[in-house]
Amino acid sequence: MAKIVGVTACPTGIAHTLMAAEALRRVATNDGHVVHIECQGSEGVTNALGADEIAEADVVVIAADIHVDATRFTGKTIYETSTSRAIRETAKVIGDALAAANVADEIAAAAPAPEPETAQSALPPADDTPPAGKRIVAITSCPTGIAHTFMAADALKKTATAAGHQIKVETQGSVGAKDALTPEDVAAADIVIISADTHVDESRFAGKPIYRSSVGAAVKKPKEVIDSAFREATVASGAPQGAAGGGMQSVAEAKAALQARRSGPYKHMLTGVSYMLPVVVAGGLCIALSFVFGIEAFKQEGTLAAALMQIGGGAAFQLMVPVLSGYIAFSIADRPGLTPGLIGGLLATQLGAGFLGGIVSGFLAGYMALWLRENIKLPPTLEGLKPVLILPLLSTLFVGLMMIYVVGGPVKFLNDSMTQMLQNMGQGNAVALGLVLGAMMAFDMGGPVNKAAYAFAVGLLASDTFTPMAAVMAAGMTPPLGIFLAAKLVPNRFTLDEREAANAAAVLGLSFITEGAIPYAARDPLRVIPAMMIGSAVTGAMSMYFNCGLRAPHGGVFVLAIPNAVSHLGMYVVSIVTGTIVTALALAILKKPVDAPARVTTAA
Repeated sequence: MAKIVGVTACPTGIAHTLMAAEALRRVATNDGHVVHIECQGSEGVTNALGADEIAEADVVVIAADIHVDATRFTGKTIYETSTSRAIRETAKVIGDALAAANVADEIAAAAPAPEPETAQSALPPADDTPPAGKRIVAITSCPTGIAHTFMAADALKKTATAAGHQIKVETQGSVGAKDALTPEDVAAADIVIISADTHVDESRFAGKPIYRSSVGAAVKKPKEVIDSAFREATVASGAPQGAAGGGMQSVAEAKAALQARRSGPYKHMLTGVSYMLPVVVAGGLCIALSFVFGIEAFKQEGTLAAALMQIGGGAAFQLMVPVLSGYIAFSIADRPGLTPGLIGGLLATQLGAGFLGGIVSGFLAGYMALWLRENIKLPPTLEGLKPVLILPLLSTLFVGLMMIYVVGGPVKFLNDSMTQMLQNMGQGNAVALGLVLGAMMAFDMGGPVNKAAYAFAVGLLASDTFTPMAAVMAAGMTPPLGIFLAAKLVPNRFTLDEREAANAAAVLGLSFITEGAIPYAARDPLRVIPAMMIGSAVTGAMSMYFNCGLRAPHGGVFVLAIPNAVSHLGMYVVSIVTGTIVTALALAILKKPVDAPARVTTAA
């Protein structure tokens, strides 16, 4: 058994972050390891790692598409990967991480030989019929947190009650936990049943007999699950065991790994985008709300429409480029890069260099701050001046002068030229751009290509260019929606689990969360991904052809209800519906029917 700590983070901090964390927790726990995963998302840090957990860890797994500060892991073996790989190749990621820390062989050598009975076997009555009148607590949870979660809970309740037991079931679903187990419920329980296909925190059940099954088993064979629980449950340990350490890096090696991680410009870019997105979304929605009162109502001073426009366009959108620039620099140089990055981004806005200028200033600030930090050597008595005086002053002077005298003018010209070209783009070129942006949105469903298309469209909002944003959001909605429609039209192309999860995919699609299509693409990538790219490309092209514009950079179908937030709303809806139908038809053609389960008959 190894002790693993990890951090997951993606640009939006939503789907990929949480999916990677759940995958790592589930696989590591199933393999008998102790694991703690911290999620760095759009709502901040959840399940933050404690100093004791880090100190005792054998290895640190960082599954991130953006910069993650690793200075607190100095002296530990750090294994880095992307969130996509952590989701799709979880077991290999954990195996490679343990191998990198040189603990895999130690675990294998320390593993005891299998015995007929374990010392932790609980409740071992000889017959197969469990005693009646027991107190059972249970948890059910499936990946989507909808159908199977509640079906399993109902099945366990009915079966246990019929057998004379008392039972309380907590459902961990898509809307959070319902019928949550209290400490009193747990203390009074004779046994705990966890029927889940996702990670469930078992720390509150320390000292209790626990039986684990899949959620499907609880739905189909609840009596067998309960009977097996009384025969095979094992007592949860009150504290994790196993020696800490093993295979730790030296401080120099950890710094070298950190330095190597900083060599990815695209990751720095996505870090900036991830911090910028909440600012852009809040600002865009405020602007969209101002249009409820009329497309030009904000021009009347003192009105609510004017106030909303001031919040969104006058404040939030003015912060967009500085935040982007500041956190690109932060990704490169940590805190020393933040000050010059923010100031360089504000200068880019003031100089008219816009989104492109913010990217340039962010990289200038980050690499200059990093170089100064590594190369300025001071006596120990003056070292405290570096972070608060020397580094901010020198890096800010460099970035500010470069933006004013060297970078600002050319980048402003480039930004203005690109904006003018897009605004004057003919229908033919617009359709081609929509095709490309749409296909990019569906290619990796929240991965680097998807994020590149999204960042491109978001950057143009500050230049009052709204058509690419409309194409990108529409094309991001159609993959999950197309899967939902295909599951209804041609159900024989999908397994039962896939058909049930399609309803959740539709909700995600309506919310502009393309990641809802990932489980389907992971199972059959060579057929599903091309089908989704075709549908999204059609959607993007149609949106651009009809000159649809979108002033809010997120929100999915819910934004469409805001008057004037979308131009040419009717044709925009037609574009999304058409792309959804095209995706479903492509799936029907490309996917093969799922083999029906074999029939078992008794020979006469």
